[in-house]
Amino acid sequence: MFPIWYVTGLDEVPARRRLGREFFQSEAPEVAQHLLCKLLVIGSCEGRIVEVEAYTRDDPASHSFRGRTDRNAVMFGPAGHLYVYFTYGMHHCANVSTAAEGDGQAVLLRAVVPLSGVDLMVQRRGREQHLADGPGKLCQAFAIDRSLNGIDLCAPSDRLPVIGIFDDGTAPSRIAQASPRVGIRVGTERLWRWSVAL
Repeated sequence: MFPIWYVTGLDEVPARRRLGREFFQSEAPEVAQHLLCKLLVIGSCEGRIVEVEAYTRDDPASHSFRGRTDRNAVMFGPAGHLYVYFTYGMHHCANVSTAAEGDGQAVLLRAVVPLSGVDLMVQRRGREQHLADGPGKLCQAFAIDRSLNGIDLCAPSDRLPVIGIFDDGTAPSRIAQASPRVGIRVGTERLWRWSVAL
C-alpha cells in the first residue's frame, strides 16, 4: 500500500513540504549542509539524506571546472534539478544543482537511510543491508539513472511517481561532521563532505 502522497501526487502531507527553488539557490557548500536529514522521495521509495558532498565551479574536483558540456549542462541550469552521471562504467551518481543559473554548482547525494519502499530497494539491490550508504548504491536502490537527468525536483507533483526532496522538520541529532571528499585526487583540502548519524 503506497502512502497517500504517492497515490494522489500531493506535494504536501502533514509535517512535510517540498523544498522550493530558493532552498537550492545558495552556494553548494551551504545547501549541502542544509540537505542533511531532508527526505529524498522517488515513487514509493523514501530515505533520509545523511551524507553529501559539495562541488563548485572553481573547484578542480568538480565536473564544471572546465566549463559547460553536454554531460554537465544541468549543473549550469536552474537550481533544484537532478544531475545524474554514469561513472566507472557501472554506477550512476545523483546530484542536485545549486546556486545561480550559469554558475555550475551541485551537491552529490552520497547516502540515505531508507524509510519507505525498503522491500523494493532490497529487490533492486539484491541484498538486505547497505542499501543506500554510497552514491552508486543510492542510485540503484532508488532506480536513478540518466533518464532522470534534468528532472526538476521543485516542480509540483501532479505527475506520478512523485520525485523530490522534502522537509518533515527533522533536524540532525548532532553537529554535521565535515571531512575530505571521497574518490578525488584534486581539491582534497576542501572539507566539503558532510555526514550525520541518526
